[in-house]
Amino acid sequence: MAAQLSRWWRLLGTMLGFTLFGGGGILLTIFWFPLLALFVRGELRRRWAQGSIRHSFRLFMRFLKMMGVLDYRVEGIPANLEGTLVLANHPSLLDYVLLASEMPNCDCIVKEALWRNPFVAGVVRAADYIPNVVAERLLPLCIERIRQGGILLIFPEGTRTTPGEPLRLQRGAAQLAVRSGARLQPVRIHCSARFLTKQHKWFHVPTHKPVFTVQFLPQCQAQDLVPAHEPPSLAARHLTHHFTRVLSPGNQDPVWTQDATSPN
Repeated sequence: MAAQLSRWWRLLGTMLGFTLFGGGGILLTIFWFPLLALFVRGELRRRWAQGSIRHSFRLFMRFLKMMGVLDYRVEGIPANLEGTLVLANHPSLLDYVLLASEMPNCDCIVKEALWRNPFVAGVVRAADYIPNVVAERLLPLCIERIRQGGILLIFPEGTRTTPGEPLRLQRGAAQLAVRSGARLQPVRIHCSARFLTKQHKWFHVPTHKPVFTVQFLPQCQAQDLVPAHEPPSLAARHLTHHFTRVLSPGNQDPVWTQDATSPN
């Protein structure tokens, strides 16, 4: 009986949380971001908008934690993340919200549908996130943002992980890592229960409270992981192999080791 009551309470908390999330996005769009547009210009406006999003996400995550919907812990976040490409696995809908609440001024690539979503379109535009355009235009946009000292978060899978299946990474993130020469910040996310996956809607509340563990692993660069003078296409293939191994939640290896000579 107690377990059932706990589950119903977490369902209520989840519903309230998503209501708060949507309402907060609308309020920011209607009131706060127009004020920023009036009085702040250029790069400062984008940073203030992203800072507002960070604090809003942090309040949202603390609300879910306070309601007992979930728990989370963040391990090893470095003091300096400027100019890094952050690569994370993607087990849950909350992954971006959780990471953006912990990192300063985080950029991301936003799919086209979100630019038309009434709840988040204003947020996406105010933060000047990077639109998911064709690769020939996307790569230069991402490289420029990183070289300006930005923090770019990418989920190399391109979508949420299918529970019980191995990671299937696309090569776009590895190509960006090779071409940008940016510092790489791998982040491994583990959730103790299936919660807000692609197959589980918000009302599919797990039997036990899910606990998120977010591990910031040691940073490195692409040239540390692939043989020297390797063609970019082959280097991206090897890096994808690295990302798959390091970001898999079952992998407990906390460091990146150079086994890039193995293409499998």
